[in-house]
Amino acid sequence: MVPFIDVMLVLLIIFMVSAPLITTGVVDLPTVGKTKQRPQRVIEIVIGTDERVKLRIDQGDASVVALNQLAARVKDLQAGNADTPVVISADRNVKYDKVVGAMRVLQDAGVQRIGLSVKQGS
Repeated sequence: MVPFIDVMLVLLIIFMVSAPLITTGVVDLPTVGKTKQRPQRVIEIVIGTDERVKLRIDQGDASVVALNQLAARVKDLQAGNADTPVVISADRNVKYDKVVGAMRVLQDAGVQRIGLSVKQGS
């Protein structure tokens, strides 16, 4: 039992001496900035408080679409142009699981440019 205590004390001293020397990792988080110009065509997915998924093109009228049909509709609207951005806008009170589910469906279908809409200011 005594050798075990000796080993533990030595390890404790080693960890106490080496802990302040370890550098902590710095995470460089992205910031929200202003873009120079808005893209010409934007496909927007709106998830409302009722958790229904709506599809809107260029600030036009929104049409309700089922989640399992979302990827096919977005691919049709992109018409082979993978550079057309897809923006997901969700109400603050929507469960985050719904937003992630929509993103997962789009990523599984191979949609390249997916972003989240944010509110500027407080």
